[in-house]
Amino acid sequence: MAPSGTTPLSRAEHFIWLTARVLEQRRFEHDFLDGDPDAVETALDAYRNTDGGYGHALEPDLRGPVSQPLHTATALRVLDGIGRCAGQRVERIGRYLTHVSTPEGALPALHPSLRGYPAAPWIPVVDDPPSDLLATAPVVGTLHRNSVWHAWLFRATDFCWSAVESLEKTHPYEVEAALVFLDGVPDRPRAEAAAERLGGLVREQRLAVTEPGKEVDFPVADGYAPGEHHYVTDFARSPDSLARRWFTDTELERGLEHLAAAQREDGGWDINWRSWAPGTALEGRPLVTLEALRTLRAYGRL
Repeated sequence: MAPSGTTPLSRAEHFIWLTARVLEQRRFEHDFLDGDPDAVETALDAYRNTDGGYGHALEPDLRGPVSQPLHTATALRVLDGIGRCAGQRVERIGRYLTHVSTPEGALPALHPSLRGYPAAPWIPVVDDPPSDLLATAPVVGTLHRNSVWHAWLFRATDFCWSAVESLEKTHPYEVEAALVFLDGVPDRPRAEAAAERLGGLVREQRLAVTEPGKEVDFPVADGYAPGEHHYVTDFARSPDSLARRWFTDTELERGLEHLAAAQREDGGWDINWRSWAPGTALEGRPLVTLEALRTLRAYGRL
């Protein structure tokens, strides 16, 4: 347990050193202790495969060594966070993305190569997986955010536009993925219009808890764990996100207060999705903790 009377950041630091993988320790050092980005990239390289993708449970709910789109999306997010989302490293990733794409040029949630390795039971492995917005949008948005040019992006971007602009019934993780795309894509007027429509769906379908403490009034999405609610700060992670426009100042303030209060005595934040294997919650909590710290800092709360 962290010493009493310390700041939220110092309590979180204690938690990271106590529980996190080397990668999350290095990311914490970089983000909050002026650490070297080279150290982050070195830690990330341990998850990289010869095909240019990433595996080895980089995303904790997918175990095994093989490269997967969701692992690779996480790797791009790490590279984006240290300003290294460019050059030969991204060229290698682009070749991997091209290799595993569906006939539409988008990414599946799971590539069939995962068959035989442990994975979260709610993510089925099929022989011919369909294109998936949740897997594709964060990759496309992150690459656009970094002004990456790669041939893979053309059809993948078209897929994301079509999928986002045709969404009707959706769920929080899909919305979060769509937001990464909309926050990063170059066509800002089109992105703003699509985000306004998406925010309307979030409000209509009550996907964001805008009044913490009254979660009973907000339904949990189909297939989610009991209590797997999403809050204002899960969408509007920074003031410059398009999702910030979806919520009033009062709703944002409530969300930030709720996020700050969710820090546990050990200094970390909890996951709220199903824990299905011994290591997934242990590895997931530092990831959630880093996201919480970044959001609180973005709004001047650290």
